[in-house]
Amino acid sequence: MTIQWFPGHMAKARREVTERLKLVDIIFELVDARIPVSSSNPMLAEIIQQKPRLILLNKSDMADKALTRKWIDYYASQGQVALSINSHAGVGMKEIVKAAETVLKEKRERDKAKGLRPRAIRAMIVGIPNVGKSTLINRLVKRNIAKTGNTPGVTKAQQWIKVGKELELLDTPGILWPKFEDPQTGYKLALTGAIKDTLLNMQDIATFGLEFIQNYYPDKLLERYQITEFPDEITDLFKKIAASRGLISKLGEVDYDKTAEMIVRDIRSQKLGNMTFDFPEDDLQIEID
Repeated sequence: MTIQWFPGHMAKARREVTERLKLVDIIFELVDARIPVSSSNPMLAEIIQQKPRLILLNKSDMADKALTRKWIDYYASQGQVALSINSHAGVGMKEIVKAAETVLKEKRERDKAKGLRPRAIRAMIVGIPNVGKSTLINRLVKRNIAKTGNTPGVTKAQQWIKVGKELELLDTPGILWPKFEDPQTGYKLALTGAIKDTLLNMQDIATFGLEFIQNYYPDKLLERYQITEFPDEITDLFKKIAASRGLISKLGEVDYDKTAEMIVRDIRSQKLGNMTFDFPEDDLQIEID
């Protein structure tokens, strides 16, 4: 399965980010805490090269808290600093600057040794669409957005946003990738609502979700749909769920479309509770540069 996703915008977004890298000290990479790998642009490491990076695990209120902690530990084992946040509720906002200072500690010390005066950290927030970039910016600036003065990059296309005295954000477009070939990535993005439902078949998305939850969070599935045990076939599981929600006709026919939509909606709205769909144990082979 290869899905084209806004291919016309990728080259432009990549070029703009590459051009602006020299203006910032650090990259804030925003990912979905439920799918840290699947929501991370696979081209990002190539684009930012050696630029320091802080990984922000957003929507942490929707993720499995134990797995979020494991992800933070995993990133630490790879020499990366990661922070759990919830930009919608404003949780973790105060820790972002502190974490950035930790990442930039050596650079700050080098600058001090050169006699350079300390200044606000300049950062660029990057992330795929729908991961919460705009919400994060609004939370950080408390909606009182102001351009900084005498700073490179202050143009109509490049807006510096001042966050107190400690941080300046360079507003940038969301980074996109033109396609993804791993079916697992596509289904995880679709299941969490990161991409349009029309890109994948809803029954396929629901099937992926059911199989994943049955393997990793079976009790949540049993409790939500009042199922005592799992059948051998996924179609029979659909039937059980449809029966629990009155989605079977008088003739005994299952409305698979409505059932699939309900299942996906339940997962996205946390009716089955907090879940994470990327596991660190499954992704240890992935290099995080």
